[in-house]
Amino acid sequence: MKKTINLIIAVIGIVLFSACSRVAPNYAGVLMENYGKNGKEDFKIVSGKVSVWEPGTELFQVPLFDQRGGFQEPVILKAADNTEFTACPVYSYKVVKSRAVDVVFDNKHIGGGNDFMTSLEDNILEPRMYDLIKEESRKYKTDSLMADGGSLAFEKNLEQIVRKEFNDRGLELRSFSAQLEFSNKVRSRNEVNTNISVLDQQIEEQKKRNELEQLRTEQLLIQSRGLTKEILQKQFIEKWDGKTPLYGVVPEFLKLTK
Repeated sequence: MKKTINLIIAVIGIVLFSACSRVAPNYAGVLMENYGKNGKEDFKIVSGKVSVWEPGTELFQVPLFDQRGGFQEPVILKAADNTEFTACPVYSYKVVKSRAVDVVFDNKHIGGGNDFMTSLEDNILEPRMYDLIKEESRKYKTDSLMADGGSLAFEKNLEQIVRKEFNDRGLELRSFSAQLEFSNKVRSRNEVNTNISVLDQQIEEQKKRNELEQLRTEQLLIQSRGLTKEILQKQFIEKWDGKTPLYGVVPEFLKLTK
């Protein structure tokens, strides 16, 4: 009888031991109890060994180190002028420890276990990023995106939008790159448009130069027409001191004064 009791105790001990989990180092343990029926009240951060033998109890292991993700397939986007181009975003992020309960509570429906973060990326983060990138791309024209620093400006604005989205979800965005790519056809067309734009600008500049030169010519013509005989006489008298000998042909008005 005593042996039977000891055996039962041993079995219970094994069951209880196997029903315990340990929170791994550099992870936040989030324990859900009572199937989460009472909302966020049934979730708490735990550490060390955690008992998960009770029905409705589940331990989520949330990594606190950087996670790296990236779209498996390029995202097809359209600019404001309806030109298609692609993006293949890559990013990294980490869970904010103080927000670990929020991360689990808001996303527990996608599953748990070791695939929790992968499921979070595939089912929540990347679909949302796709919508944000698509929406932001419609605000830019192709020539502005392909101009010097154009794609960089786009990425910086987009990064700020994605950063806020991650922050609202209890995540810290560590890095982000949209990695825009344009087809050779689009690149060639943009180069032609750029060259035409430069030529148009040069033509306009030359027109302005021609107009300015014409104005100068007309001004000189008007001035020359205004130089009457009397004005020339006045200018000559003002510059001559009346003493310096005059050589050559003496102006008629000076002969009269003599």
